[in-house]
Amino acid sequence: MTTLRLRKAERDPVRTGPAVPPPRDVERRRPDIRTYRTVEEERRHGRGANANPGGRYEALQREQSFDGWDLAEEPAPLRTEVTVEKPRTIITRNASPDISFDRSINPYRGCEHGCVYCFARPSHAYQGLSPGLDFETKLFAKPNAADLLRKELAAPGYSPRFIALGTNTDPYQPIEKRYRITRGILEVLAEAGHPVGIVTKSGLVTRDIDILAPMAAKGLAKVAVSVTTLDPKLARRMEPRAAAPGKRLATIRQLAEAGIPVTVLVAPVIPALNDHEIEDVLTEAYRAGAREAGYVLLRLPQELKGIVRDWLAETYPDRMKHVLSLVEGTRGGKLYDAEWGQRQSGIGPYAWMIGRRFEKAASRLGFNEERRELRTDLFVRPRAETRQLALF
Repeated sequence: MTTLRLRKAERDPVRTGPAVPPPRDVERRRPDIRTYRTVEEERRHGRGANANPGGRYEALQREQSFDGWDLAEEPAPLRTEVTVEKPRTIITRNASPDISFDRSINPYRGCEHGCVYCFARPSHAYQGLSPGLDFETKLFAKPNAADLLRKELAAPGYSPRFIALGTNTDPYQPIEKRYRITRGILEVLAEAGHPVGIVTKSGLVTRDIDILAPMAAKGLAKVAVSVTTLDPKLARRMEPRAAAPGKRLATIRQLAEAGIPVTVLVAPVIPALNDHEIEDVLTEAYRAGAREAGYVLLRLPQELKGIVRDWLAETYPDRMKHVLSLVEGTRGGKLYDAEWGQRQSGIGPYAWMIGRRFEKAASRLGFNEERRELRTDLFVRPRAETRQLALF
């Protein structure tokens, strides 16, 4: 939503004599800012962010303003647009000391789930797009991901290690139904006997149980399902196109019944918004079949600070200051600190309390008693040929 401001002359009219109220007919014709806001809310129905701020690398910033005319322009509806991307490599490497994996694959850029708190939003600025509404409406797909993966795994110097799938954006977001890129990646990994871990909040992952269950039986696959809240109303507001809480618990149950190890992620924990649900989420996830658990405290890098602040101001105005104050208390007085080892869990008394509550509840329920390490000794280097050439 672009910022709407009245011109200064209309906010603070110049008075050369006694203050005289405007004629009633003029006052009645003057557009109300709230009318524009209502139109914007209708336009972005089903989206998470309520604004579309410019990215930090954009040279120009644009702003809509009221020009005095009676009629407001009818804004175009926000539709999901998908751009096909053709990268030259698909495995991303990282050397972060506080992350348990050194390689990952992201089939998509941007995420239609629209989670307002998503720490990946600022990455859209690298595309010259907004981390706000652009992040959830202007998506990028990588249809050649499976072929690229086959080529990289076939390279003579490749050494197999755990690959994380969907660490930046969800590999099972709604457009996966059409593009099936994630499924193609899993087919290559299964053929090569390569270990993979998936992070998702979508029930669509159950579509691929036919691939994941045999992999899991060999010690090659596990899935982490993010359950942020059990409150459907809160979930609808902050993660509008993700699976409902009940659907996520059902997904955990289906995966577990298929013999696939499941981790529940209580992520993110948002102070004064969903932090009171930690114990309940863990309890329900354990009942559903999850046996490992983790949590992440709310992270607000780059433009995400303003996006979450605007969302709180509109959705929970009575809690906004309290939420942000508690967040600052977990980040050394700032809204975010990217310090390794602290960015996931925060610092200070409040962050310490969240950590201890999580640990106590997880221990009481029986989580994390045995962490399953995936195997790498079953890896078979795939042939470099594409599927088409392999037919000859």
